[in-house]
Amino acid sequence: MEIPRIPLGDWIEGALNWLTSEYSIVTRGISRVTQTGIDGLNDALMWLPDWSLLAIIVALCWWLANSRLAIGAAAGLALIWNLGLWDPMIETLTLVVIATLVAVVIALPVGIAAALSERLYRTIMPILDFMQTMPAFVYLIPAIPFFGIGSVSAIFATVIFSMPPAIRFTTLGIRQVPVELVEAADAYGATRSQKLIKVQLPMSLPTVMAGINQTIMLALSMVVIAAMIGADGLGSEVWRAIQRLRPGDGFEAGIAVVILAMILDRVTQSLRKQRKS
Repeated sequence: MEIPRIPLGDWIEGALNWLTSEYSIVTRGISRVTQTGIDGLNDALMWLPDWSLLAIIVALCWWLANSRLAIGAAAGLALIWNLGLWDPMIETLTLVVIATLVAVVIALPVGIAAALSERLYRTIMPILDFMQTMPAFVYLIPAIPFFGIGSVSAIFATVIFSMPPAIRFTTLGIRQVPVELVEAADAYGATRSQKLIKVQLPMSLPTVMAGINQTIMLALSMVVIAAMIGADGLGSEVWRAIQRLRPGDGFEAGIAVVILAMILDRVTQSLRKQRKS
């Protein structure tokens, strides 16, 4: 006796088609706003001379971290400039910054709510498990019917892919605040919002920063993969090298991605350490 196949794929495709047709006005509006933000930030960074933007990034690394990171960032960015990958690097940085901002803006309230509500915590944890175990390429599929080919779809897929760590770490940080501190705040008559703003969030900030760090790293990896659906940047350079069978060009773009990832990672780790101290 043959068991009939469950048409799960057909159901998902039907749901995507319905959402695309019913909410096309919303998706077009989101697409226009997002594309305007991408173009604005990209044009602003492109408007600066290469040397001045390099100097600004190095100065930020020195100020937020230390001189060793600043020297390393200067050498790495100079190599990217020498390889002719400066403009793709800026395009990648733009996508990562916007996707991370959107992901964090969504993740922080959700993480706080999950930390304060046991029912929401139990509901959202399996969803986050599902989101983190789903292969990254799958997120590109619904992005195309919603927003078409291009950078907006890349932002959509990147936000969904990179958001879970920020939610998890925010929830974890708030739930790990010592009970004694919360009880002391209650004893002094603090309201729920006062406890959150003055006790729980400041104490959990290093853990939250660790989540943001992971979100940035995942956003960078996803932006590179999103070159398959037309995203600009270093990912498109890697994808072009694969299509043309030019491994040297692919490795150059890959090295540029590594340099950018190391700079972003070290800066966010330094911010986390400062919050701890």
